[in-house]
Parts: sequence; structure tokens; C-alpha cells
Amino acid sequence: MVEEQQLDFDDFMATIQFDGDGLIPAIVQDRTTGQVLMMAWMNQESLRRTLESGETVFWSRSRREFWHKGATSGNVQRVTEMRVDCDGDTLLVQVDPAGPACHTGAVSCFFRTVEQRAAVS
Repeated sequence: MVEEQQLDFDDFMATIQFDGDGLIPAIVQDRTTGQVLMMAWMNQESLRRTLESGETVFWSRSRREFWHKGATSGNVQRVTEMRVDCDGDTLLVQVDPAGPACHTGAVSCFFRTVEQRAAVS
């Protein structure tokens, strides 16, 4: 069994595998409820800004700019813990949210479900 490891910034950054565009997906989870709130992209600079400020900062692929979650809405996400998966290609960011994560006003961006169909034999 592999035990949890706490890494310093340099070692943490060394484990991260950014994609060809220099990005890594960041799954944001409510620390208290465990609910997945959203997924957004981070690059090295937005990751650094997140760790330094203690609030989530992402990279907007469509606007090609940094995006401090809650900067305009007030719905900031205070980071309580950050983890990188075993492959180094996905982040899990646990937060204390100050409001809804979704721009629609929903608590989570994952509010749509799909109807299950019977398995085809």
C-alpha cells in the first residue's frame, strides 16, 4: 500500500504532466460535502497563483487569460488542499466555496444527468 505524500512546491510541480498546450485539468471539489463543483484548466502560472493566493485561479482557453474564480461574482473558492493523481495529469483541488461554482447559479457545474438505458445483450 502506498502512503500519502506531502510534497514541497518544487517536488509537487515536478510530478505534474502538463499537456501539449501546457495545461492540466483541475477538478474542484467541496471540502465539506465532497461534491464535485467544476472542472477547469490550469497552467503553471495559474497553479502558482492558486498556491500563493489560496484561491483558485484558472486559465481560460477561450479567452486566453487568467481567471480568478469569484473575482467578479464574489463566489471565490478558498483552497484547503491540492492533490495530483498517480499519473501526474489531473489535479484535485479541495475548496471551501463562498457561493455557487457554476455561472448558471447552480452549486455545481455537474447538474445534468443522463437517463440510463438497459444494457444491450
